[in-house]
Amino acid sequence: MDISKTIAVMKQDPAFAENVGMVLIHNGTVRGWSRGDHSPVSRIEVVADEDKVEHIRGQIEQMEGIFRVVVESHSGVMQPGDDLLFLIVAGDIRENVKPALALLLDRIKAEAISKKEF
Repeated sequence: MDISKTIAVMKQDPAFAENVGMVLIHNGTVRGWSRGDHSPVSRIEVVADEDKVEHIRGQIEQMEGIFRVVVESHSGVMQPGDDLLFLIVAGDIRENVKPALALLLDRIKAEAISKKEF
């Protein structure tokens, strides 16, 4: 995902200026070490359930103050440094946008993405 281009397209919506005071972005990448024990990771295999991702995205977009939610998840075998997950949450004020991004990230990671480290 080209984050700048995606936001530029979002800003073309006439309702953007009326509804958005904050845009938060998450760019998840493959780490070179395991979260559990910090052992080296040479690659990971990721499976994203796109139907679940879309369901969660739609729910978060319905939260108070949220204007738009964009999600791009990747599946396959990836190396450290590769992009895994892009999230963009645009909304009115930080009290609405920050928790929406956190919930979106936590739910997608818990409910829609599985991975195996090598």
